[in-house]
This record gives sequence, structure tokens and C-alpha cells, in this order.
Amino acid sequence: MKIPKQPFNQKILRYIITFLIVIGSIWSASGLEITPERFLTAPSKVWILISAMFPLDLSEEAFSRIVPKVGESLFIAWAGTVIGAIFSFPVSFLAANNVALNMVSRVTKQILNIIRAFPELILAFVFLPITGLGPLTGTLAVGIHSIGTLGKLSSEVIEGIDEGPLESIKSSGGSKLSELLFGVVPQVMPTITSYWLYRFEINLRASAVLGVVGAGGVGAELINQLRFRDFPRAGTVLVVTILMVLIVDTISAAIRRRIIKGREIKV
Repeated sequence: MKIPKQPFNQKILRYIITFLIVIGSIWSASGLEITPERFLTAPSKVWILISAMFPLDLSEEAFSRIVPKVGESLFIAWAGTVIGAIFSFPVSFLAANNVALNMVSRVTKQILNIIRAFPELILAFVFLPITGLGPLTGTLAVGIHSIGTLGKLSSEVIEGIDEGPLESIKSSGGSKLSELLFGVVPQVMPTITSYWLYRFEINLRASAVLGVVGAGGVGAELINQLRFRDFPRAGTVLVVTILMVLIVDTISAAIRRRIIKGREIKV
């Protein structure tokens, strides 16, 4: 069986796109002053830093400082996810073009795009003069950014539903509210719930970084130890944080698989 030849104009387009990607990559690397020397010396510098962290500081005093900060990051991520889930769920219906008016859907989607345009760190800087240093700033930054992301993802799920149940409810005389409650929500909740859990994983990583700017969490403890050149304790902070993220990711992934696939029925 002969494979049909690709048209000449498609080949030219493919070469042009490849050329532009290569040129763009080289231009970006030159603008960031990325040199071969930096790549060659980076592994040795990383090894010096890692070797300075071992043996880890496993003292009781170290854990008494680190564990509460790790728990604070966990609380920030959870509270921020709850905020995002609560507010993004109704907003997602306004953004879905199959259940909301076209103008309302467009405006709501643009608002969600604007919210997502600001990373958590930028939002934390905005809230710092208002709420001050501490976990409240990190929670608000994570929560507001989650509204934008979860609202967009949830609206796309709503737009991809099966219209059959809605038509059945409508033909039987059901109201618009009945269509949403009994035709849309049962279809979208498993996927949306899995998105909430996945967002919690992302927020957990973000909350660890927000501590660097004083928005609560384990990042503040890491920066303090690096500032005072206490590398063994900084290594302990990193290891405990990595373990927390791995445990949460594993549990969350298992729950998400269970939600999407449902209970397996053995015959």
C-alpha cells in the first residue's frame, strides 16, 4: 500500500514552522544569557549544594519548626481549593454557552481569563498590603486563581454534556432549573470533582512557593534556613515537603481514578 505524498505547500509550511521554532528557541536562549558554560558548571554546583544538605538535621527542634509549616502549606492549599470549588461551580454554568445566554457566556469567560492571567505570586503581592504576612494572604491568592482555572475547566465539561437528558426533562414539562439539577449536574459532577482534587495537588505546590514572599507555608522556613546557611535543616525542609506532596498526589490520584471509573463490579 502506497503512502500518499504530502502536498508541496504543506511541506513548505512544515519547514517554515520548524524554522521559526528553532529561531525562536535560539533567540530566547540568547536573551536569557544561557551559555554552554552555565550548562557545564551547573551539575557541579548542584552537587555542592546537595552534599551540603547531608546528613539531614533530624533533631526534635528542627521538626518542631518544620512540621507546623508543612501543615500550614497543606491548610492553605485545602482552603484555597475549597474557595475555588465553591465559587467556580456556579460561575461555570454562566460560562458554558449551552446553558447560558451567549453574551453572558462570553463575558464570564473573559472574566475567568483575566483571573487566570495573574499567577498566585502576583496575587500574593497584591494582597500583602491588605492582609499582611501570613497564611491568609496565601489562601486568598491560591483561592482566587483556582476560581479562574476551575471555572474554565468546569465550563468546558458542561459544554460537552449529552443533550439527551435535557431534552427529556424539557419535553416532560420540566423547568430550566430542573434541567440543570437533574440533567446537567449528575453528568458533570464526577469530572468536576476530579478537577477539584487535581487542583488541590497544584495548590499544594503553589502554597509551598508562596511562603517565599511571606504568604505563609513551608517556603518561608526554607528561605530562612538558606539565608542563614543552615543547609542540613534546609535539606530536611525539602525532603519533608517532597514526601508530603508525594503522599497527597498518590492519595488524590487514587480518589480521582475511583471517581471517574466508579466501583469495579466483579462477576
